[in-house]
Amino acid sequence: MEDWIDYYDSTHTIYVSKRHRDVHFELIARDIIGYISSPDAVVLDYACGEALSAPRVADACSKLILAEPAPGVRGRLIARFAPNTKIRVRSLDELRGMDEASVDLAVMNSVAQYMTPDELDTAFAVIRRALKPTGRLVLGDILDPKVGMGGDVLALLRFGASHGFLKDALIGLVRTALSDYRQLRAKVGLQRYSEAEMLAKLDAAGFSAVRAPQNIGHNASRMTFVARHAF
Repeated sequence: MEDWIDYYDSTHTIYVSKRHRDVHFELIARDIIGYISSPDAVVLDYACGEALSAPRVADACSKLILAEPAPGVRGRLIARFAPNTKIRVRSLDELRGMDEASVDLAVMNSVAQYMTPDELDTAFAVIRRALKPTGRLVLGDILDPKVGMGGDVLALLRFGASHGFLKDALIGLVRTALSDYRQLRAKVGLQRYSEAEMLAKLDAAGFSAVRAPQNIGHNASRMTFVARHAF
């Protein structure tokens, strides 16, 4: 995961335009809010990235914990959200010291593909400890082995066409093909799991899980899972 942390902590070009970036985070926030069951809920966003729409999520719960491994991104989060008393920024290491059974909803979106299987198991253990007995883990944007890069390209083009940045998406795809992201993806790779494999992995981590009807975000070819403590 370290190579990917360094990449996202750099000046990268993963978003093809400001419009793409803003709509992406707005959509993620909307989907996360859909999983918040109460305005009193404590929500953990694990490896949250820039989380530009976090205030929308914070408005829907009592406390939002943004956990981010990249130090540069984490510093920007602290500066950006310092005035918001409902948002707390933490490193992933700090999550190990959280109170047990203190979180109602944990979200890990578009993260698992950048982690080794062992790293993901460790993250599951940290999250399970932090979740209340009635809490839920929402694991989003899981890459299916049957869907290749072409599926991601098509999803981006559809997203761009429906939100007014299709031209930027086409230019961005060319730029990405020549970028450090493409080189890093080829070198390190991305982890992919079938539905059965992820359900088994969550089961081994002490969760009872189901696949959600829709994925978080714009890419319908990827999967989201909703997990609870297995009793």
